[in-house]
Amino acid sequence: MTLDKTAIRDAATVIVLRDRDTQPRILMGQRGAKASFMPNMFVFPGGAVDRDDGDISLARPLPDLCAARLGEDAEAHLPHAIAVAAIRELWEETGLVLGTPGPWEDPPEDWQAFAATGHVPDASALQFVFRAITPPGRPRRFDARFFLVDAEAIASDPDDFSAAQDELSHLQWIGLDAVRHFDMPFITEVVLAEIAARAQDDSPPASVPFFHNDDERSLFLRLRGYTPAD
Repeated sequence: MTLDKTAIRDAATVIVLRDRDTQPRILMGQRGAKASFMPNMFVFPGGAVDRDDGDISLARPLPDLCAARLGEDAEAHLPHAIAVAAIRELWEETGLVLGTPGPWEDPPEDWQAFAATGHVPDASALQFVFRAITPPGRPRRFDARFFLVDAEAIASDPDDFSAAQDELSHLQWIGLDAVRHFDMPFITEVVLAEIAARAQDDSPPASVPFFHNDDERSLFLRLRGYTPAD
């Protein structure tokens, strides 16, 4: 048996939900035709954790419950780094700011444009709702943590994508009742089913679905971590 040697990178994905009480919509964009991973597919904003993400300070951290779920089967520093990656990727791919107003002295180069908006990153509105590892045999593999955030937590205009870095095209708000007409990866469809079930519930989930793929089998697990009172 030949084992897949493709390195698995930690990654963060952000699902921004709008008008959840009336006509729920989520933000998606299309990957380029020449992209090495999921070309032409409609996806949520997201990407791999960078080496320096763990060094970025947050105005407010993740909610305790979400941090606990993220901490299951992960190194101690990872929940913070993944939360920072989620905010950074949302900014880079959509130009939307998840942050709190405030000065940021001497921001790293990758964060200077974000800091120029007058905000510092804030993870308190992120909810950890799904985890999935890319199956073997793909050109790239990620251990992706999916976060749900309400559009009301976005500090910038939710319809202004002018600061996006063009990694995604056709950025748009898509109704949950229409999203399946778009060409999406299988795992995105699975996550959307979870989001649809949670659209009217704004509390963090008590347990988080985990689609685990390794070289021998695929498992659908649930992450329960520990509670802050433990």
